[in-house]
Amino acid sequence: MKKLAEFVKQRRKEVNLTQEEFADRAGVALTVVRKIEQGKSNLNLDKVNQVLAMFGHELAPVNTKELEKTSDE
Repeated sequence: MKKLAEFVKQRRKEVNLTQEEFADRAGVALTVVRKIEQGKSNLNLDKVNQVLAMFGHELAPVNTKELEKTSDE
């Protein structure tokens, strides 16, 4: 599974936006985008989801036991 930092950075570059331009379009502070792309662990989930919404994604809790069950089938 791709890490959040890698995912956001790659997708932002695919749409040819600087961190500043991307933050502006996502409606978050530049520091939010920088923290995400640097892989910081103290992130605000609402802000992360605001950024991910730009790509049609959302970060949510996942039951790993359920994931293991479906991959074993």
